[in-house]
Amino acid sequence: MRPFRRRRGDVVARLEPAEAGVLGLLLDQLEQLLTADADDVDGDPVIARLLPAGHRTDPEIAADYRELTESALRSGKTDDLAAVRASLPADGGEVRLDRDQADAWLRTTNDLRLALGERIGITEDTEPPEDPAGEEGQQLAVYYWLTALQGSLVDAVAAGRR
Repeated sequence: MRPFRRRRGDVVARLEPAEAGVLGLLLDQLEQLLTADADDVDGDPVIARLLPAGHRTDPEIAADYRELTESALRSGKTDDLAAVRASLPADGGEVRLDRDQADAWLRTTNDLRLALGERIGITEDTEPPEDPAGEEGQQLAVYYWLTALQGSLVDAVAAGRR
């Protein structure tokens, strides 16, 4: 991956084909979660992380908040996913984003990191796995790659807003 950089008002990066493929798979998985029937994902810790309760100690307030906001949150996240998918070169290559697209990428990469981090149990105490080539090591590598991708995008977007 060539990190995001500011170029003529846009932010531009280059993804390898494998990176674009991994990102596409992660987008598919996130979209499946967000478009699933609420009953099918009830209790899923990833959904709880992406669509947090409006109140931690009062279940009635939390339920009212969820009823008022969940549809709009899901819709916004799904719209962002569509924007990322539309600007993602399926076989790798240049990613060129205007300000609105960059914002959608920032929100979506954040959601992807939250979802993946929740699934693999990322905490501040997470240590490298004993077998970096094993499934846990590969998942952690994807998480760190997403972190680097998002970090370069944050830096490029911030450079344009100064």
